[in-house]
Amino acid sequence: MKDVLFSLLLFMSFCSVYLTTTLAQAPDTAPSKPIVQTLPQSPSSDTSDSSPDDIIRILRKAKSFNVLIRLLKTTQLINQINAQLITIRSGGLTIFAPDDGSFSQLKAGFLNSLADNQKIELLQFHVLPTYVSSSNFDSLSNPVRTLAGDNPGRLQLNVTAYGNNVNISTGVVNATVTGVVYSDKVLAIYHVDKVLLPLDFFKPKPPAPAPSPAMAPKADNDNSSADARLGTSKDSAGACSLVSAQGTSLVSLGVALVALVIISS
Repeated sequence: MKDVLFSLLLFMSFCSVYLTTTLAQAPDTAPSKPIVQTLPQSPSSDTSDSSPDDIIRILRKAKSFNVLIRLLKTTQLINQINAQLITIRSGGLTIFAPDDGSFSQLKAGFLNSLADNQKIELLQFHVLPTYVSSSNFDSLSNPVRTLAGDNPGRLQLNVTAYGNNVNISTGVVNATVTGVVYSDKVLAIYHVDKVLLPLDFFKPKPPAPAPSPAMAPKADNDNSSADARLGTSKDSAGACSLVSAQGTSLVSLGVALVALVIISS
């Protein structure tokens, strides 16, 4: 009996030492880097029968993107985007898609006030020239480059991601990614709750140069003309005076001759 108890105590001591050593050697778990979790799918976003080359069809199937579809077609930017999807499949594209409600938040007449090139730039500002999955937004470097360019002074686009929140700041608006419209390995379309307005659209423009002042007539010419007119008047007056004086002298001479003839008679 003593041998059994001794063996049991020895076994329990060995297990205790083994567990203590194993736990002590186990490394601490490093805190995981926050990543974007799976974003919710937008309503009616089942695009299993859609081709990534047909963005218009994808947006129509997802619904509520009529204004965006109209702008893509009227500016013909959709042709460029579809062509890029064919030629750069290795890089892909990411599109931030504002719905009709987002466009209705804009100031009345804002879209109509934009020139054609500004409408194109506005749409390009919503497109990244690379594919970004919903769990990879935190890997982007700010400011993020768009099809409109990467000038942060004009086209500032910053993306911040934490947990399942993805926020986009342009210096004018702060928008949020609210869901996934479409995503594969080449094309990603995300639903955003605001139109992304470039900062450059709202910077004060330099004033237009003032028109050149009209050339004033030269004073010398005026004076010369006036002097010429005055000179003409003076000359005319002098001529009249001379004629009058000569007439008076002739009359006086005639009277003297008549008087001389009478005296001689």
